[in-house]
Amino acid sequence: MEMNFKSYRFLLLGFLILTLSLTLTPKLALIAITLIFAVYTIVNPKNALFLLLLYVPIRPLYAEANSGLKYIGDIITILLFLITIYQLRHDLRSIFRFKLFEWAFFLFCLVGAVSAYMTGVSLVAIVFQLRTFLIMYLLYYIVSRMKLDKQDFTKFAWVTVFVAMLISVHGIIEKLSLRTWLLPQAWVERIISETNFARIYGMPGNPNTLGMYLGIAIVLSLYLLHQAEGNAKRFLYVALTLFNGTLLLTLSRGTLISVFVGWVVFLALTRYWKSVKPFLITMLLSIVLVYLPTNGGVALVQYLNDQNYGAGGFLNRFEHTFNEETQKLTAETGRIYFVEKGFEVFKDYPILGSGFATFGDSATLSYSSPIYEKYNIYSDGYGEGSENKYYFQNFYTDNQYIQVIAETGVAGVILFAVFLLGMLALFWKRRKEDMFSNVMIALWWATCASGLLYNIWETKIYTFYFFMILGAYASKHKFVLKD
Repeated sequence: MEMNFKSYRFLLLGFLILTLSLTLTPKLALIAITLIFAVYTIVNPKNALFLLLLYVPIRPLYAEANSGLKYIGDIITILLFLITIYQLRHDLRSIFRFKLFEWAFFLFCLVGAVSAYMTGVSLVAIVFQLRTFLIMYLLYYIVSRMKLDKQDFTKFAWVTVFVAMLISVHGIIEKLSLRTWLLPQAWVERIISETNFARIYGMPGNPNTLGMYLGIAIVLSLYLLHQAEGNAKRFLYVALTLFNGTLLLTLSRGTLISVFVGWVVFLALTRYWKSVKPFLITMLLSIVLVYLPTNGGVALVQYLNDQNYGAGGFLNRFEHTFNEETQKLTAETGRIYFVEKGFEVFKDYPILGSGFATFGDSATLSYSSPIYEKYNIYSDGYGEGSENKYYFQNFYTDNQYIQVIAETGVAGVILFAVFLLGMLALFWKRRKEDMFSNVMIALWWATCASGLLYNIWETKIYTFYFFMILGAYASKHKFVLKD
């Protein structure tokens, strides 16, 4: 397999349009850029889907720099959904054919919305949270009803590699410039703790999200490497070295744990050891050629500017994880604290939970919560009795499961379990048919592991890829469309 850059010109054009739009006013950008991408979506739906692979990972930075670029992804997704419905207008069974895990997901969203309304959450906040869960599911709906071939799978992977290289280079520039170059002013001025200052935030604006994205890029690069030859193979080795090095620079412990879980599951199922050698080679190269030189460059820049933020590293990060002060902070204001608070909420709302937009989800970041005062989670100040002055108005639970328990109660937990296990059952049933099923099982386990550390089903970049890949799997195995 050799690279054919001509077939990816649309990607470069899309990037140039998005970048040039940063010079426009937000209102003009909203109208002009949205119109351009909407027309392109109608003319070439499949390439528009690939353009989302560019837009979604860089959206946080571009939307911060120009608010008129916020909704391009939603508009493309909704247009693609409407196009899909139109194309299937003579096949109503395909429009309304859903698997068990989908019905469970719909009912889970219904439980969260109804219980939120009963708790007194505003309709705007409820809709906001429903959008968070459902907008990426629409991508599964769209892709699962597409007829895809091997070329589409390859194109999906290559686009991801190209965009991930762009994001990795930008992240390294961000780190070497001490967060002063190629960032929106609001991000330059963002107050970050000394511990987190050593991490790369990148275009996604979050080191953990960036880490998860690079983990996916590494997997897709290994998939391409399996079929690559000549220059393409050499290019992918360079890309893997860059991705591994940048992943290490995010200092994302949770991502490494999730990648490790997925990797072990995949190898246990397939015994496909050929993938281990290029990964280990590029990981070692990344330490020598990317990780150490970048940290060394940061130390030099700080020395020349008479600054001392610290370059940071994984050893320091893991040591910091287990020291006494960190354990105390975790219990008082961190993950352990929010798990305890979550069970407090569950005891008061055991059946349906307190509802969406009430406990550390995406909606509470924008609309706070009507129950925070009741549980001394102050949305307008510091946690009661906290010596560490931790702001609670902008917290994620950093644990998807305690959020589900608190917000949707026993009903939501059962439905969410059916959603997850329903998917796993589909993959497991087909595990001996093809490698794709084993990849999905490994991805499932990695995702579940991530849920212990992050609100993984609300992380847009991750769910974007998860539902896209799940849709491709559904299309390949004809969950919806039949021959």
